[in-house]
Amino acid sequence: MNDLSAHHPGQQVFHEHRRLLFSVAYRVLGSAADAEDAVQDAWIKWSAADRSQVADPKAYLTRIVSNLALGRLRSTRHKRETYVGPWLPEPILTGGDASEAVTDAESVSMAMMVVLETLSPLERAVFVLKEVFDFSHAEIAQAVERSEAAVRQAAHRAREHVRARRPRFTTDRSRQREATERFFAAATGGDINTLMELLSPDVTLWTDGGGKVRQALRPVVGAQTVAAWFAAIGTVTYQGIEPADMNAELVEINGGPGMVFSAPGRVIATLTFDFDADGRITAIHNVANPDKLHAVAEGTTYDIGTQ
Repeated sequence: MNDLSAHHPGQQVFHEHRRLLFSVAYRVLGSAADAEDAVQDAWIKWSAADRSQVADPKAYLTRIVSNLALGRLRSTRHKRETYVGPWLPEPILTGGDASEAVTDAESVSMAMMVVLETLSPLERAVFVLKEVFDFSHAEIAQAVERSEAAVRQAAHRAREHVRARRPRFTTDRSRQREATERFFAAATGGDINTLMELLSPDVTLWTDGGGKVRQALRPVVGAQTVAAWFAAIGTVTYQGIEPADMNAELVEINGGPGMVFSAPGRVIATLTFDFDADGRITAIHNVANPDKLHAVAEGTTYDIGTQ
């Protein structure tokens, strides 16, 4: 944290909670860059605060960052609505204990983050604080500067909305990893039959190129089409890169198994997968907009735990 003065009296306390603050802000914003900015703004507010009046620094800091993230989400809303093609969250490399805590991993999965995108900014902030971080309605009311009644209402609406769009599948994590490894081998080896076996018949491939790179502007649906698309990976030039120069590796992205495609000196795209109860792939999220690949390109691994 080289941007913070080492001798600032509040720095150590802030540093202790920094990971948690990023975890909150990222879930509210769906962007690592915006979340880092919100954490930085929280530091500025914390430095200027009268900390002798703060009984519970963790709660105080989480309130500040939630409020900042909510404000930022409202101001970026328009950009997302006028975006070219599907808007997907910015992927992050995750690791450490996140994979052990399945609920933490699920709450930051690409599939869940995509559902959170469909909530209003207030509903999203309330949902994240209530369902993921277990804040009380009173604490959330303080953080988002709304009445407790308004927060209860927003929490209820958000929960119903998420439930309807995000069925709770408990696919065994080792099965998910195994399916991802098989997908990886089949895609890089051009094995269309194995790809077909791994994909649910109505699988959907979402691609976010942000108008910066040529990508499907609409979701690609159906096992046959999606399998053909991936089987061709090893044979076609992609964004001017020959197959021989393309490198693919298996990594943990947003709390689950994923793939990173790179070429010398740059990250090209990430893939994450969503599975049904039988462990078949129901959705693939492909982020190829270079503006959203900075966090992955930097190689930073985030601990997205909620404690």
